Amino acid sequence: EVQLVESGGGLVQAGGSLRLSCAASGLTFDDHAIGWFRQAPGKEREGLSCISTSGGTYYADSVKGRFTISRDNAKNTVYLQMNSLKPDDTAVYYCAGSNGCGSRAYLYDYWGQGTQVTVSS
Repeated sequence: EVQLVESGGGLVQAGGSLRLSCAASGLTFDDHAIGWFRQAPGKEREGLSCISTSGGTYYADSVKGRFTISRDNAKNTVYLQMNSLKPDDTAVYYCAGSNGCGSRAYLYDYWGQGTQVTVSS
């Protein structure tokens, strides 16, 4: 059974930082791109970032320059370092696995349960 488990969410003040982790099991991690998405109440799920099997990285304009994605294949884990957080970043954050990077949720086969990030003003 494939499992993706997010951790690292929480409450932070505006301007602060958080690092999210996505630990994967039950799949050949090296063969999968991992993406990060978020969904705020009443809004559509938004693709934020993705890291490919070769380490290529992609970012949405809304997080470019503030968020950094990385992967540790030895630990089957992908990280999302989030800096300069804003109240608009408040959402549930999800990681997802796919054969390749893309910004659309339907491209991803495997999903974690999500972790809440709340940024106070």
